[in-house]
Order: sequence, then C-alpha cells, then structure tokens
Amino acid sequence: MINISQNAQEHFTKLLSNEPNGTQIRIFIVNPGTPSAECGVSFCPENEVEELDIELKYDKFFVYINKDILSYLKNSEIDLVIDKLGSQLTLKAPYAKNNFSKETSSSLEEKIKYFLNAEINPQLSMHGGQVNLIQINQDGIATIQFSGGCNGCSMIGLTLKETVEKRLLSSFPEIKKVCDDTDHLHGKHSFY
Repeated sequence: MINISQNAQEHFTKLLSNEPNGTQIRIFIVNPGTPSAECGVSFCPENEVEELDIELKYDKFFVYINKDILSYLKNSEIDLVIDKLGSQLTLKAPYAKNNFSKETSSSLEEKIKYFLNAEINPQLSMHGGQVNLIQINQDGIATIQFSGGCNGCSMIGLTLKETVEKRLLSSFPEIKKVCDDTDHLHGKHSFY
C-alpha cells in the first residue's frame, strides 16, 4: 500500500514527540483522480479521526487515510531525502491523478471524464473555457457541454469537431459521435 522509508518513519516519530499525546499522521489527497490532484501529509489529532478512516500501523505511530482514496495511493512511497542543503519529505503517489488504465474496470464515462480533464481542458482553459461529459447513450453518442469562455465563442464549431470530437473518437472506439448540448450565448465572457 504505502511504503514509508525508515528515514521517514524516524522523522515522523521525532515530529510526533513534540505533539500532544495521541496525535498521529494523516495522508490525504485533494481532488483525487483529477489532473489537479494534490497529495499531502499532516498531523492527525485523536479527535480528528473520521469514521471512514482506515488505520495503518507502523513501528511507533499510526497513519490514517480515508478509505475512499485508498486506490489512489496504490504503490505510494514516502521518504526523507537528506542532502547538503538539508532534508525534505517526499510523497510519491503515481495513481493520485489517475487510478485506472484502459485495462481496469473503470467505466467508459470515468475514462472519458478523466481524458477531458487531462487532455482537452488544459487547452481550453487558456481561453477561460472547459468541456464536460454529460452522458453517453447506448448508441455510443457522447453528449458534452462547454462552459466559461467556450460558451458563445465564435470558434466553438471548430473546437468541437477538430479538437474534442476528433480526439475522443480516436481514443475511445466505443464512441461513435459527439454532440454539443451547450446553449451558446454570446457575451463578454466569450473568447473571440
């Protein structure tokens, strides 16, 4: 699950010795499964242990993790890197941003949502826009919706056909067509 190096365990033990009795370690992820996922480590006082937490026992302390994010922490490593300039605690979580692959049981909808967030939305965000998946019907038609600067943009037809649809169709053979369900209203928010 989570490999904590001996150096990191000793570091945690030293840090916890300065905290109130019963304080342990918490590992968390903000926005798990998205391109903006951020991992972190914090102190966990006794009164902040939650019902959905699981407890991992290490030599001289416990680590608490919300069970809903366990799959995102697969093959994670925590280490204390020491060099001439000092020391730094590192947390590597290779599945924090994407805990599935095309071979896993993740649904087609989950894979497409991740693909849009990771591959398409970073480009659209440069113009203040984004695209979201609304649904996929049984005929393989994906319905999407643009928002932000994309809503009402004079280039939306080109963006739909040449960026979103072309890339979705080539990446997901299950998708036969992409439909835009956005009510495009021109306004000051639109990018022209």
